Amino acid sequence: MPPSHPKALLVAGPTASGKSALALALAARFDGVIVNVDSMQVYAELRVLTARPTPEEEAQIPHRLYGIRKAKEPGSVAWWRAEALKAMDEARMDKKIPILTGGSGMYFAALTQGLAEIPDPGREAKTEARALLVKLGPEELHAGLAKVDPATAARLNPQDSQRIARAWEVWRGTGIGLAAWQNRRGEPAPWDFAAILLDPPRDTLRAAIATRFEQMVEQGAITEVEALLTQNLDPALPAMRAHGVPEISAYLRKETTLEHAAHRTELITRQYTKRQATWFRHHRLADSPPTHTINARFTKNAQFSESMTPEILAFLQDRG
Repeated sequence: MPPSHPKALLVAGPTASGKSALALALAARFDGVIVNVDSMQVYAELRVLTARPTPEEEAQIPHRLYGIRKAKEPGSVAWWRAEALKAMDEARMDKKIPILTGGSGMYFAALTQGLAEIPDPGREAKTEARALLVKLGPEELHAGLAKVDPATAARLNPQDSQRIARAWEVWRGTGIGLAAWQNRRGEPAPWDFAAILLDPPRDTLRAAIATRFEQMVEQGAITEVEALLTQNLDPALPAMRAHGVPEISAYLRKETTLEHAAHRTELITRQYTKRQATWFRHHRLADSPPTHTINARFTKNAQFSESMTPEILAFLQDRG
């Protein structure tokens, strides 16, 4: 990397791996600014259910891109990348180290590898995608997408209605699949990154996830969802699909018990952490040779604890 490129740190890992606690410890040690890399923690209405940093933590260390968007305004990778680069530049101007932490692998990739500029698919394609989503539902539309754009369909959850509709409109409007567009990477961020990946064993994550829902209920998750539902938002919006929101919504409508809502949320979260861990391993965010943007990588196969701090500090000292 050219010496003119400023340095930043990536702290990644699946839900419940302890990455937020590690980012806080590193930010305190190195006078850093923590920048959110979680697609759900950007929404103002979802502090509890997305396990955003507490007000006390935000008072201790500067935090950026947390709770800055209304639930009615869906975020995007391109929007987040632009905001993250701006937050990183502001940190550099303040002579602080940007520490980017979260579990959204696609956001990390967009930052470090660049993001393709996808043409506007046009009004007709967008209208068709929304109409088909209403008519067929996400799973059937996903099956249709798999026939015309299998590469993109393979990346998507069959119930992720917004991303499925987006993929359909891109294919219809441009004649090229979304995955193919995304493979046409733009310029990577002009930064020198070091990456730390927390990758705990599955049983460790399962144990941590098992207690999360109960803790969130104690912290006000039900009240949080009640307030969100008063906005009468489109259930396809990302914020309305955050883990726990559909499940607590069903409980509030008396369609299920709180116990069942907890079980469903736990199951969905476990499935999500498995996909996160697979993504990080497949894309080799850590433990792989240097690239033109990530010049050092470190993986710890454990949930963060204070005992591993010396090892992490030694890694960071070695890379300067």
